[in-house]
Amino acid sequence: MPSPAGGPVAVAAASAAAAPALGISPDMYPTEDDLAYEEEILREPFKLKGWWRYLVARAAAPFAKRAVIYERALKALPGSYKLWHAYLRERLDHARPHPISHHAYASLNNTFERALATMHKMPRVWVLYLTSLLDQRLLTRARRAFDRALRALPVTQHDRIWPLYLRLASLPACPVETSLRVFRRYLQYDPSHAEDFIDFLISANRWQEAADRLASVLNDDGFRSVKGKTRHQLWLELCEILTKHADEVAGLKVDAILRGGIRKFTDEVGKLWTSLADYYVRRTLYEKARDVFEEGVASVMTVQEFSVVFEAYTQFEQSMLAAKLEAAEEEGAGSEGEEEAGRKNGMDKLSKKFLADCWLNDEDDTDLRLARFERLLDRRPELLSSVLLRQNPHNVEEWHRRVKLFEKDPTRQVATYVEAVKTVDPMKAAGKPHTLWVAFAKMYEKHNRLDSAEEIFKKATQVNYKAVDHLASIWCEWAEMELRHNNFDKAIELMRQATAEPSVEVKRRAAAEGDEPVQLKVHKSLKLWSFYVDLEESLGTLESTRAVYERILDLRIATPQIVLNYAYLLEENKYFEDAFKVYERGVKIFKYPHVKDIWVTYLTKFVRRYQRSKLERARELFDEAVKQAPPQEKKVLYLQYAKLEEDYGLAKRAMNVYDEAVRAVPNSEKMSMYEIYIARAAELFGVPRTRQIYEQAIESGLPDRDVMTMCMKFAELERNLGEIDRARAIYVHASNYADPNSHPEFWNKWNEFEIQHGNEDTFREMLRIKRTVAASRSQTHFILPEYLMQRDQRLNLDEAVDTLKRAGVPEDEMANLERQLAPGPSTAPPAPSTATAPVNRMMNFVSAGVQAQAESSSRQQQAAAANNEDIELPDESDEEEDGVQIAEKSVPAAVFGELGKRAAENREEESSGAQENEQLGALERIKRRRQ
Repeated sequence: MPSPAGGPVAVAAASAAAAPALGISPDMYPTEDDLAYEEEILREPFKLKGWWRYLVARAAAPFAKRAVIYERALKALPGSYKLWHAYLRERLDHARPHPISHHAYASLNNTFERALATMHKMPRVWVLYLTSLLDQRLLTRARRAFDRALRALPVTQHDRIWPLYLRLASLPACPVETSLRVFRRYLQYDPSHAEDFIDFLISANRWQEAADRLASVLNDDGFRSVKGKTRHQLWLELCEILTKHADEVAGLKVDAILRGGIRKFTDEVGKLWTSLADYYVRRTLYEKARDVFEEGVASVMTVQEFSVVFEAYTQFEQSMLAAKLEAAEEEGAGSEGEEEAGRKNGMDKLSKKFLADCWLNDEDDTDLRLARFERLLDRRPELLSSVLLRQNPHNVEEWHRRVKLFEKDPTRQVATYVEAVKTVDPMKAAGKPHTLWVAFAKMYEKHNRLDSAEEIFKKATQVNYKAVDHLASIWCEWAEMELRHNNFDKAIELMRQATAEPSVEVKRRAAAEGDEPVQLKVHKSLKLWSFYVDLEESLGTLESTRAVYERILDLRIATPQIVLNYAYLLEENKYFEDAFKVYERGVKIFKYPHVKDIWVTYLTKFVRRYQRSKLERARELFDEAVKQAPPQEKKVLYLQYAKLEEDYGLAKRAMNVYDEAVRAVPNSEKMSMYEIYIARAAELFGVPRTRQIYEQAIESGLPDRDVMTMCMKFAELERNLGEIDRARAIYVHASNYADPNSHPEFWNKWNEFEIQHGNEDTFREMLRIKRTVAASRSQTHFILPEYLMQRDQRLNLDEAVDTLKRAGVPEDEMANLERQLAPGPSTAPPAPSTATAPVNRMMNFVSAGVQAQAESSSRQQQAAAANNEDIELPDESDEEEDGVQIAEKSVPAAVFGELGKRAAENREEESSGAQENEQLGALERIKRRRQ
């Protein structure tokens, strides 16, 4: 439908023609491109869609033209939040590059005001407006706008306004009173942010209100810090404000607040005490501050807190002294003017007349302050000791150290001891509480106050200690004090009183109460009885001493040493049978290992006393002793027993004792016991008697090394007796226990023996046995090439020939031996000689009873087979034994893995070289394998 008056085109042309006449830029008017949007908004001016499409299409147009479109749209749609918000954002962006004084900001603020006329319920519009006002630093207008926003918006949306409002209150240009009012209103809205208000008050130096707010926060048990601060941190902040700004804070009970913190926060006690003292110092109450310091050092519980308070205390006294010295220097210069003014004042003259000599009128207290400072430094060890005792008042060692601090002041020492014995609970004491009583009494003794010392000991014996030994030590120290002053009878009487057994009535009463004190147990104290018996031995009679010993034995508290001392006392007084009875009681009371010393002393004294007169009784004692003794303790007893038989009995019985001893002692001592046995048998019955002992020792199951050593000694014995074949047989037997690699001394000994007493056959047999033993003890086998086998065999042959030449063997015999042992490609090695067969068969040594027969048969066999080197072996039967045929199944090669493959290869190599190895001896094969 065509528009009236020619339509939009005619209107646009007419507007463009009239623009110069009105002074409006032609760019402000619609162009031909805008005709479509203009027609749309003319048709439907109250629809947002057409206006918004128009604005999007003209996004690149100048702001002035877009502002015209916005104004036209808002005139048609004044309640559109979308249009207002977009318009305000664009106006903000347009004004931001300009300075604050530019007229663009005035237009912006006017636009915000017009928008709020309809958009006053929209928090985002308020936020944009308030932020713009804050950036423009229009504090009054901003404050009023904030108030309007809070009144216009519901409470649920105030949380979007208050952060900006607090930002306004925190600006430096904002008056403090305004900021305070803002924060107070905010706390009414959200009390949880009291810390922000407190921080602002501290920054504004409003200490009174800051302290009040902190106190109210701490009094509120439901308060939770939004900044993560603990109540302890808040308390420390309050204490810091109260102490550092004491003159500006009033209305709070600072002393009560800080003392409450001291009771509640024990980990900051030192800091709180110093804060309280600092509070009084800032208020010029110096004496009160000194009292607080004294109370602090007297109540802290740790050394660290004590160090903090004491350091602050010393600094306070030092600063007081320095201030007084400075004041004295300043007063010295103006003293003349003060005297003239004093003459004019009659009251001053009168006061000086009456108070001139009074020390209270002395204003110069420099000496007093210096004395206080020095006294404080001198008191530090005492104060530190008090701290340690407050930590544990039952620490005995700390009480002793505290007493040493007052070595030059006996009165303080007495007071300390009295306090210590009253404070320390024996059941909780760390240390020995009886030492406090003993040291207390010794202090009186040192000053020749024996009556007071005895009174102290008497009170100490009535204390219920934790251990019986503590009470016994008190009685012993009391008696020792009497001995030092030559009161011997009183010392013995004290011991009788201490060791007296309580009555039945007293025991019954203690059992009914359920808590038996140590006073009812002290009569069984071994320490007490030992001291008592020493006193009786030194000062009493024999009968009284014996009575004490008997009482100890009856109470069954004796030790082996007490038994020995009792017996020794009786022996000194010629009561030998009574002494032996004491020994008898001792061996019945104690068991091993404690009874060992009693048995050894008893047997020694008995043998020395009666010798051969009561031999049977001595034998019975020894039998009983060795019967009770464990194996590791029997050696000494058996040696004493054998010594008895050798000196006063029969040598044959002595040999029986030795024979029984070598069977009873443990394996670790058998070797030494056999050596003693052999030595005594050789001395008593001659060397031939030792053969049976050697044989017994070798067959007794000694360790291999001991068997080898015993065989070497046995062989040396036979060699000395001229029994060469017996010695050789012993060497052959001992070779089973001697590895050539680990026991070369045995083989060297045998080698020397063969060089001196053997021939080539025996020497060759020795070498063969050595190779056999080495092969049997070897755990690794190697295969050597043929030329290496021949080289090693040749070296061994040369070595053997040299050895025989040094031994004096004729040349023809050595040549024969060389031909027999030399390997060749066409000659097989000769068979072993039958001359060595007897030696080979005699793997064990030959008994002494058949030696002659063995030697004669050996000579006959050697004569019969002098040149016969062949060994007849029984024919092997080719017949197979009849039996059950068992089916065999081969194991898969995968089971053995790589080891199975290597084993198969080794078997193939061994089968291929079996023909060569048949011509080699055992030693050559071993050497070949090793190479």
